[in-house]
Amino acid sequence: MGKRHNMRSNTGLVEIIGLTEKFTFNPKEGIDNPVMVITDDADSTLTPSPRLCVLKREEGESFGFLLRVERGCRGHIIRNVVSGGVARRSGLRDGDRLLEVNNCYVDDVSHTEVARKIKIAGHQLCLLVLDGEEYEQVVFRGQDLRGLARAHKGEGYKPPRLCHITRDLVSGLGINFTPVEGEKGHFFVSVVAGGAAEKAGVRKGDRLVWMNGATVSDLTHSALSRMMKKCANHITILVIDSESEKEHMRQGMPVLPTMAAPHNLPFRARKLHLDSAGSSEGYGFLLRLEKAPSGRIAHVLREVDSASPAERAGMLDGELLLEVNGESVESLKHEEIVDRVRESGQHVSLTTITTQGQEFYTQLGLSPLNFCEEDAENEKESSVPAKAAEQSLQKEVDDSCKPRLCSLQKGPLGFGFNLGCVPQCPGTFISLVAFGGSGQTAGLLVGDVVMEVNGQNVEDKYLEDVIMLVKEGGQFLSLLVMDKTSYNNLKQTDTPTRDVTDSEEEENHEISRL
Repeated sequence: MGKRHNMRSNTGLVEIIGLTEKFTFNPKEGIDNPVMVITDDADSTLTPSPRLCVLKREEGESFGFLLRVERGCRGHIIRNVVSGGVARRSGLRDGDRLLEVNNCYVDDVSHTEVARKIKIAGHQLCLLVLDGEEYEQVVFRGQDLRGLARAHKGEGYKPPRLCHITRDLVSGLGINFTPVEGEKGHFFVSVVAGGAAEKAGVRKGDRLVWMNGATVSDLTHSALSRMMKKCANHITILVIDSESEKEHMRQGMPVLPTMAAPHNLPFRARKLHLDSAGSSEGYGFLLRLEKAPSGRIAHVLREVDSASPAERAGMLDGELLLEVNGESVESLKHEEIVDRVRESGQHVSLTTITTQGQEFYTQLGLSPLNFCEEDAENEKESSVPAKAAEQSLQKEVDDSCKPRLCSLQKGPLGFGFNLGCVPQCPGTFISLVAFGGSGQTAGLLVGDVVMEVNGQNVEDKYLEDVIMLVKEGGQFLSLLVMDKTSYNNLKQTDTPTRDVTDSEEEENHEISRL
């Protein structure tokens, strides 16, 4: 029946039976049966204990586990934990059930979506798990798994916030940082009441964690101040309230931007749902493989047909394709993407982002897939009305649709940009904008087409000639630029012109009508 233990007391020898089998009630023995009482006490003291596992992998290294859904079992199950791997070192065990991914509750989320969240998390991942047997017992008793996960974080916990601040004429950025005495890399935040930072979701007393893609934990106050001076008109920061930061420290959990509630971000990935039922022309758009000014190969959405399923879903010409039905296209070939779309039948879900949006997240070192507009509908920690962010973004878009005159003065980083061109073709474009440089301050964007240098038209000049004109200007430079899409549209209404980012040979592009 069980193990016997002898214990001394002031009344003599007491025998206690530790149960290993479930007791079956015998009504003849009555409620005085000591075995029955012990069984009830043992059940009532069982408390499920979720575990937080922090995984950090190097470039090219896997996390070292599989996530499975198994027939006859509920939940997302951890399997095949590699011995000596990242997951094993973090404390992850075979059979664990996954409750949260980066503070997001996932027990009631589809397997595909959970796998997606893990894949786009980057190099660091925080998983809240429950032992397999404990999970089954919690489910059997009808206990609240979500409440269990919430309780693990403690009362009053709030997620970090990723806030994008745009300088205004009155308060500037409206934010200051005060170092915590005796703690290097720890800074309190103070904001101007009603200023740009407060409108972007920053709160007085917040702790600064991260700025423009760089953690501040190793920075001195003077180094942080220098970073601020280079930020020009925009800054993106990760902050958290002090009480929630203490909870992170108690659990040994890093504060990651992938955990954050987005506030006032100027660009968001969008999920488009296309329905071609009743249409004989397919979805009504062109998928092209193009080389972006940055040199990256991208899958670009083009030639959206009027009144087509693509247009009704909100597709815009020139957007970049990120996902098909929740699957990233980054590692897929053009033909594989086309197959995925066509195999979807009459319904397909596409995740897209503008070229400017992709550049924004690239500079921050984040995946735009972490911040989709559709996901934002479920956010409960909204800071400012979305209308304000949309208006700010619309203004940037409107401004980019016409030529922009950018005045630059040479600084420590030179003019802070690089020029690129299509080999053996006239025309130049901005291929790189240095963070904190004069080019960024003046408003140059990667992909901008250079139309004039110091008042002289250079649209038909080769790269070498344009560089000479830049050098002749000395310490000052005036550039008339225009974003690529608007420039090409402008030229199409005038005279036919080559897309400045196309390769010279058309056969290098793969094009499919969908």
